[in-house]
Amino acid sequence: MGMLRTSLLLAGLTGLFLALGWMIGGQTGMLIALVIALGTNIFAYWNSDQMVLRMYNAQEIDARSAPELYGLVEQLAGRAQLPMPRVYIIDQPQPNAFATGRDPQHAAVAVTTGLMRILSHQELAGVLAHELAHVRNRDTLIMTVTATLAGALGMLANFGLFFGGNRDSQTGIVTNILAVILAPMAAMLVQFAISRTREYAADRAGAEICGHPLWLASALQKLEQGARRISNDAAETNPATAHLFIVNPLHGRSFDNLFSTHPSTENRVRALRELAGRTGTVGPWG
Repeated sequence: MGMLRTSLLLAGLTGLFLALGWMIGGQTGMLIALVIALGTNIFAYWNSDQMVLRMYNAQEIDARSAPELYGLVEQLAGRAQLPMPRVYIIDQPQPNAFATGRDPQHAAVAVTTGLMRILSHQELAGVLAHELAHVRNRDTLIMTVTATLAGALGMLANFGLFFGGNRDSQTGIVTNILAVILAPMAAMLVQFAISRTREYAADRAGAEICGHPLWLASALQKLEQGARRISNDAAETNPATAHLFIVNPLHGRSFDNLFSTHPSTENRVRALRELAGRTGTVGPWG
C-alpha cells in the first residue's frame, strides 16, 4: 500500500508539472516542461549522491579507519541481502544520518559524529538498519526524483510568473499568478507526503533488518532531542535535502502535519513499540 501511494503521489507531481507547463505556454509549454523534468531527473539520477555528500563534506571511511562502524554496516547489509554500501562520516554535532544513491549497487550511508557520540551500539544498529531499508526500498531514488521535480517546478513557476500565460485579460493574469504560486506549494505538499510515507516504511523494514524495533525507537528519541538542541547549518542552508535525514534536521518543523518533511517522532516510536509487542522480538544480538 505504501509503494502504491508513493507511485500515485509521484504521478500526481508529474501531472502537476505538465499542467503548469500547459497553463504557461499551451502544448509548447507542456513539451518544454516535460523536457525540463526529464533533464533534471537524468542529471539527478547520475549525480545526486555525490552532490549531497559534498554538500555535507562527508568523508568516506573503510574497515581500517573506522572498523566498528564499517563492520556494523557490513553485518546489517548482509542481513538485508544488500551489496556493501559506501560508508561516510560527517563532522557535524547534530545527531543524524541519511542514505543516498540511485540503486543498491551505488548506495552510500552517512552518519554524523554527533550521532556516533550519543548512541549505543544497539541504537546505532537500529539507525543503520533504517538507512539500509531506504536503500533496499529504492527510496533514495524516489526522494531524489521528487526533490528534483519539485525544484524544477518551482523554477518553471518563476519563469511563468514573468513570461507565461494569457495576459490578454485580467482573468488570464489572475489565473496565471494563482497557478505559479499554488503549483509549487502543491508540489511541496506532495514531496512531504512521499517522504513521510517512506519514513514509516523504512522504520518497519529497518526493525526487521536489525531484529529489534525498540533499538530504533530508542535511537529516534535521542536523535529528536539532539536535533532540537543542535543546529545543522548545512541543512538550514539547503532545506531541500532535509527529507533525506532520519529525523528532521531543521528547527521548528518536527510536528506531524502537511508541512512537515517527517512524521512526528512520537508517532514513529509508538508504531515501533506496537510492532515490538506484536512480534515479541528480542533481536539477533540479545
